[in-house]
Amino acid sequence: MKTNNQKNIYMPHFMLLFTILTTMMQSCKDQIAKLPMPDTHEEVIETWNPGHDAFVWVDATANIFQGPGRFRDKEDIKLILDSLKFVGINGLVIDVKHNTGMTLFDSEYTEKLTTHNGYALIPDYVEFMVSEAKSRQMKIYFSMNTFVYGNSSGKGYVYSNPDFRKYECMAMNADGTKSPMSAKGRSCFLNPAAKEVQDLTINIIKEAAVKYKPDGIILDYCRYPGIYADFSELSKELFIQFLEEKYNDNNARFMDFPKDIVSSWKADGNNAKPNTTGKYYKKWLYFRAKVLRDFFARTRQELKVAASSVELGAYSGAWYNTYYEQGNNYASETYDPFNDEELTFSAFAIPGYQESGYAEQLDLFFSGNYFKQLYLKDNSATAHLKYHWWSIEGSMNGIEYITRNKTKVYSGIDVGNVTYDSEEDISKAINYMYNRSNGGVFVFDVCHITVPRYNPLKKGLWDAVKNGLIKN
Repeated sequence: MKTNNQKNIYMPHFMLLFTILTTMMQSCKDQIAKLPMPDTHEEVIETWNPGHDAFVWVDATANIFQGPGRFRDKEDIKLILDSLKFVGINGLVIDVKHNTGMTLFDSEYTEKLTTHNGYALIPDYVEFMVSEAKSRQMKIYFSMNTFVYGNSSGKGYVYSNPDFRKYECMAMNADGTKSPMSAKGRSCFLNPAAKEVQDLTINIIKEAAVKYKPDGIILDYCRYPGIYADFSELSKELFIQFLEEKYNDNNARFMDFPKDIVSSWKADGNNAKPNTTGKYYKKWLYFRAKVLRDFFARTRQELKVAASSVELGAYSGAWYNTYYEQGNNYASETYDPFNDEELTFSAFAIPGYQESGYAEQLDLFFSGNYFKQLYLKDNSATAHLKYHWWSIEGSMNGIEYITRNKTKVYSGIDVGNVTYDSEEDISKAINYMYNRSNGGVFVFDVCHITVPRYNPLKKGLWDAVKNGLIKN
């Protein structure tokens, strides 16, 4: 048995040890305080430096296959290209794969669209455009209508190749029934998740790249048609596989499809949109976005093997806050919409959604900033905001923020379908984009510049473009 006197014998030793340890700890703290501490931010978000490229889009239907189009005569084309060069345009984006799924060049994989709407294509149109652009030191990019393989008039690849009809997107109707996309007179979107569809599409992309060596390939309509599609059995099986592999969901195979995704629908014009959603809704949105991201990654890999110098790009509308409905996540994979403290995307974002971002898969991105409002301050409702997806300045702020400077961005103006009040307003919008985006600006479409009836001002817009393409 120890006495109190024995306890007191050991107290000085304990106090001495405590004092030594305390002194050592304080010394360590002092040394740590002198060390440079790591930045708490995991990523520095780079801001844009202006790229000062200026492109114009050349839509095949409007410029070739409609009466007022001026790209059916070689001399007329030369005159237009000279005029574009004069006003400051240094690049073209020309459609080479139409919404029929047919190409404007001879292809091993699909038919060539030689006539449409009663108008004929110049036989060597693509070769001619490449040659004329390069002779003027203009860049030339090929636009591909990615997943549309038949138009609303019943013309296209799927109608000549009926075996591919089984890959047509299945669309939900307001009453909860399903029907093929083309059943209501809509364009025939094929399922982006179908390997056979991807194979066909990538083969056409590589073929054009190898054959003509353009500066790049731009994927347009590289998305789902809308929130109402695709609800096919193939997408169901692939979604179940996704749930099992990603979430170890052993009950996924027993889901009530499609009600566990969307329980009920309501009319949205000629289409349908969710009325009430099910337990798998947001994971379904993530799945669709991941399908498209993986397609971009696969396309990039195969394109760079086939033609390493050819760039890969994409077009998308600027309105990121609703583009999830098409499965489109053009943000950087480092941008996390679920944990973002500045912007709220609760309509679709869940943990992991950032993995569907595809900006890193692109060399350049064309955003359709197709709005009349230029500055945030132009509207009292947006004057206090930094991000606003329905104005030019606000949407460009948002795109700069979520793409993280991972790809060149070309901000786009639609001078034919947006009702600007004057040429000056058009020039101001072009100038803002030209001096702001890290890639530059693109003008949609050349027909709106060259054919007065194709724009609301009913005049040629050469001066509007020229006055906009001035470096600040």
